[in-house]
Amino acid sequence: MLVFLLQCLVIIPKHALSVHQHHYPSHHSLETDRAALLEFKRTIRSDPNSRLSNWNDSTHVCYFTGVRCNKEHHHVWQLNLNDSGIVGPLSPFISNLTHLRVLKLVNNHLSGEIPREFSSLRHLRHLILEGNDIHGQIPDTFSLLVNLTVVDLRLNNLTGYGDLNLYNNQFTGEIPFSITNATSMGNLDVEYNFLSGELPSKIVESLPDLEFLHLSFNPMISPENNSNLDPFFTALCNYTSVVELKLEGMGLGGKLPTSIGKCVNLESLLLEENNITGSIPPTLSNLTHLSQLNLTSNLLSGTIPEEISQLPHLQQLFLSHNSLSGPIPAAVGQFQHLGLLHLSNNKFFGEIPKGLGNLVQINSMFLNNNLLSGSIPSSLGQCRDLYTLDLSYNNLTGNIPPEISGLREMRIFINLSHNLLEGDLPIELRKLENVQEMDLSSNRFTGRVSPRISSCIALSLLNISHNRLEGELPESLGDLKNLEVLDVSVNQLFGTIPKSLSNIRTLTFLNLSVNQLSGTIPSGGILDSVTHLSFLLNRNLCGPIMGIPKCHKSTKKLTTFLIIFGIVISLPVAFLAVRYLKVVISAGKAEPETEPQPEWIDFFPRITYKELFDATGGFDEQRKLGSGSSGCVYRGVLPDGTCIAVKVLQLQTGSPAKIFNRECQVLKSIRHRNLIRIITTCSLPDFKALVLPYMANGSLDSRLYPHSGTGVATSSQSSDLSLIQRVNICSDIAEGMAYLHHHSPVRVIHRDLNPSSVLLNDNMTALVSDFGIARLVMTVEGGNNCRFYENVEKSSTNRLCGSIEYIAPEYGLGSDASIKGDVYSFGIIVLEMVTRKRPTDDMFTEGLSLPRWVKNHYNGRIERVVDSSLVKVTRDQSPEEKKMWEDAIEELTELGILCTLDSPSTRPTMLDAADDLARLKHRLKRHSLGDTTATSASSNGTLR
Repeated sequence: MLVFLLQCLVIIPKHALSVHQHHYPSHHSLETDRAALLEFKRTIRSDPNSRLSNWNDSTHVCYFTGVRCNKEHHHVWQLNLNDSGIVGPLSPFISNLTHLRVLKLVNNHLSGEIPREFSSLRHLRHLILEGNDIHGQIPDTFSLLVNLTVVDLRLNNLTGYGDLNLYNNQFTGEIPFSITNATSMGNLDVEYNFLSGELPSKIVESLPDLEFLHLSFNPMISPENNSNLDPFFTALCNYTSVVELKLEGMGLGGKLPTSIGKCVNLESLLLEENNITGSIPPTLSNLTHLSQLNLTSNLLSGTIPEEISQLPHLQQLFLSHNSLSGPIPAAVGQFQHLGLLHLSNNKFFGEIPKGLGNLVQINSMFLNNNLLSGSIPSSLGQCRDLYTLDLSYNNLTGNIPPEISGLREMRIFINLSHNLLEGDLPIELRKLENVQEMDLSSNRFTGRVSPRISSCIALSLLNISHNRLEGELPESLGDLKNLEVLDVSVNQLFGTIPKSLSNIRTLTFLNLSVNQLSGTIPSGGILDSVTHLSFLLNRNLCGPIMGIPKCHKSTKKLTTFLIIFGIVISLPVAFLAVRYLKVVISAGKAEPETEPQPEWIDFFPRITYKELFDATGGFDEQRKLGSGSSGCVYRGVLPDGTCIAVKVLQLQTGSPAKIFNRECQVLKSIRHRNLIRIITTCSLPDFKALVLPYMANGSLDSRLYPHSGTGVATSSQSSDLSLIQRVNICSDIAEGMAYLHHHSPVRVIHRDLNPSSVLLNDNMTALVSDFGIARLVMTVEGGNNCRFYENVEKSSTNRLCGSIEYIAPEYGLGSDASIKGDVYSFGIIVLEMVTRKRPTDDMFTEGLSLPRWVKNHYNGRIERVVDSSLVKVTRDQSPEEKKMWEDAIEELTELGILCTLDSPSTRPTMLDAADDLARLKHRLKRHSLGDTTATSASSNGTLR
């Protein structure tokens, strides 16, 4: 015991002496840290979340929000202000925190360059500045930060090249090679910047601890003029233990080298959206830890190697949008952990392997847009967890197997459209109770529509058009309370229209055209708002809809009278009466021998130049609504009080006669709620004008970019368009363009779609206008059920037409007009609706397109690309409302990016875009009515 006490006496003074000796230096160091943090606070211009409110003299520095000190409270060793929304420069005073080990300033609005003084942070291990507005060069003094293990500066605007995690900032210049002094660095992320130069093979060689390398969406190239990927993969696989490699959207060229097989630790390999050619190397089978392989949207050819089955941990396989061919290997069915299989938009042929039924964990399967034949294997019914199945646009034959009832978890969509499937629609479809979309269109199905289809209570889209279905539509369709789209057109259906359709409040699109339906069109619900386009070529229908024959009540009364009369009198007289009845009924039915033209075409009102002159006050400048290269538009009022818009063509420039004739040709052939209609025209040798309905809310351009004090529309002024209005407008444009491309009697390519050519009526409904340079096309049936477009007229020149910033890139390479060019223009408009950035804004003058700018800035940071007037709305929103808002913005942004992909073949159709926007619009509508259970539906089948 005495020995123990003596030891204590010795130890205690020594400990006390140690504290005494280091008290003042540590106190001084902590005061230095306090001063540095307060100086940093003084540079902050905005702190919307009051994260820095307790940074003051009365609070201990170690209790500042976001600050952590070491155990002895001698030094600040961590500063974490992630997601604070603070605005201001990245202050050099941070460099005075000399013992700082972790610096996290993610998702703020910090600007300026990285201070060179940061080289003083010799203990720094984690530098994470993701998602700010930092720009300039990465200082070469970074080479002094030898302890760095994680550097994350993503989502800025870096240029140059490098191997840091510099995600989404605004840097320029090159990363100095001396950065490799930090040999313990394991996470390098420079995604979504402007880094250029060759892939950093030498830097990679010098970082043996590298595990995560993210270079996606930077304009780097591979060696030898972007044709050789081998040097990079040789360096990567020989000198590092990389686990995750992301090289997406970089435009990299060359073949996948066999050296990639040496990266045996790889778990995630993402190479989508590049220009990689050649075949998939069999050496990929060496990557036995691989769980995610994404080679989507490249130029790959050849077949899928059988060796790929040797990847036991593969969970996601993306090979879509390439030129891969051959049969789908049966070996694909051996991936026991595969959750997603995406092989769409290739040239695969042969039958679907029965072994795919062994993928018991699969959730999503996309085999669409290939050349697959044979029947749908019944074994797919064993994929119990499958919730998305797309087999559309193939040559599949036979019946839908009854085993499909096993897909009880099917809850997103099943798409079997555009095949050669036949037989009755199986009753087992009713077991898919949770599926939201069912598309069985463009096949050869026969039989009736089962009343039990109403068991699919979650259906929002049902498309069984372009088949050979017969019988009556069941009244039970009215039980589909979530139905938004119903298309049964081009079948052999007969009988009356179910009255229950009027009870579906969610229904926004109805197409019953080209059948043998008869009787009175019911009233209520959507049936009160549709046009005659929903009932085309059902000659025995009648009702109060313009373009549909009116029902004659007198015929019904006469029929009843004659039947009673025939019963009372003798049989011969009854026989004569019945014959007379048939004659009367035939006369009462509106059944012309040929399909009538829409009534309005034959009754254009006549209008003179003087009437237009008087209506517009002598074409008064004060009444001018706008002007363009082809003419001016004036507001006018006819004597009966009707407001009109008069588009007067400039005869001094261009080809006014051709433009005039083209607009007339298009407008007289189309009729849709989202396309401008023509009232009449006035054509003289020296004067040509179109008379159109007046749009009280002007053009989309004027509403999206309100006029400044000088009268010039500018993005610097805030817009009053809400998110729901913007989604509705995008949906309206998509519906109108889908009609032009796919449903119009004469197909139309607009070629000049932009916000100025979209008009808004009193109800803020969008109408597409300006068809002066449109191209008319006709569909021609080809072999294998494929359809292609053939020009009705031949253009004398391939010159670029339309507004230059909305022209698809392939037009600049001499490609002829196509519907995918319109899709590109539409995508630009969608991105403008999200960002309210014009394609001609100053930030794009250095060759950066609007889609590219969004790609570089978005990626989960909504506020970085979204119009500020929309961001302000979220401040008073509940978490559920904000989540719905963010999901909607994300879907719009992804749709805009997808529509503006460089390759036309990778863009969706306007039908796809219209469908996605219709679903989004409905979800927002439900949410605005207080339905907080409305959730975001994945669109990966269409958008991804």
